[in-house]
Amino acid sequence: MILAGGVGERFWPLSRRKRPKQLLPILGGKTLLEATIDRIEPDFPPERTWIVTGQEIAGAVREKVGQLPSGNIFSEPRGNNTCLAIGLAAIELSSRDTDATLVVLSADHAIEPASTLRRVLREGVRLAQSDDHLITIGITPTRAETGYGYIELGPNFATSDGLSSYQVEAFREKPDRTTAQDYYFDHRHLWNAGIFVWTAKSLLAAIEKYRPGVYKPLKTYQKAIGTPSQSQALVELYETAESVSIDVAVLEKADNVIVIKADLAWDDVGSWLSLGRLQKANDDSNVLVGPTVALDSFDSTVYNDTDELVCTFGISDLILVRTGKATLLVHKSRVDDMKALMEKLKSDERWQEYL
Repeated sequence: MILAGGVGERFWPLSRRKRPKQLLPILGGKTLLEATIDRIEPDFPPERTWIVTGQEIAGAVREKVGQLPSGNIFSEPRGNNTCLAIGLAAIELSSRDTDATLVVLSADHAIEPASTLRRVLREGVRLAQSDDHLITIGITPTRAETGYGYIELGPNFATSDGLSSYQVEAFREKPDRTTAQDYYFDHRHLWNAGIFVWTAKSLLAAIEKYRPGVYKPLKTYQKAIGTPSQSQALVELYETAESVSIDVAVLEKADNVIVIKADLAWDDVGSWLSLGRLQKANDDSNVLVGPTVALDSFDSTVYNDTDELVCTFGISDLILVRTGKATLLVHKSRVDDMKALMEKLKSDERWQEYL
């Protein structure tokens, strides 16, 4: 099950409402969504791959993933956070298969090597099916990162196929710089990758226990599956269910969460800063995409999505993005504050066509 909703505002102006980042070849070649499917396909064929996305882009998603049956794409009437999106998939799939096991991935991650990811997921499936456990994947940190959540390791739970899993001591929010450095050096914290494995039964039982404001509307919707009223019931589900992340709703409260430690090259491709980590930089530490010339420019990212030339001269620590619709120039230190810029654009009718 692949989560492919959201607009990806921190990749504006390349990512926009009707063409969000998961449908873009940001890292070159295939789109992020297509790369996610390719990554798991040897173990998860198209008929067992499902996508949850927004109604506004559902048609574009179907075009990109034509190998999937059209019925394998669930479209949300509007965004309502990850607990409902994952709960919707669990309800839908458990209606088809009462013993369904779900592997939950995001469409905007970069993960290498794919073979190791699949090995980790197979171990996750084994653990999830062997007992009533909720499995999450933790990534060994490679830097003191303040932009990710962390998982604090508890006692060792199991070792199999060269992989170690642990009971979860606690989930930690995005830390400040000093705390992130402590997490990096203490070897007791992993990055929270937002990758999960669980049986539909176990997940729905946890949602029922910890978040009835999501579970009760889901059960009401389940009664309408396969009936003429299903479309209207879906709208009502999204109007009535509580909006909350799966981490806050379930994982931070449940006592049966197990984390598998994964040594993977992983990035959530969350903003333009990701490009600097994932694309090869030149000798001046610049990442240049498209027709660009950089002179006396350092530690900058220039992404040109047009056929025209972009030149930089005497700049540093900047991100410059040019598209056919809009141009963004931002200091690297302010990229994580892009929400403020987006809110300003949303507040003025003149700029709606650029969103």
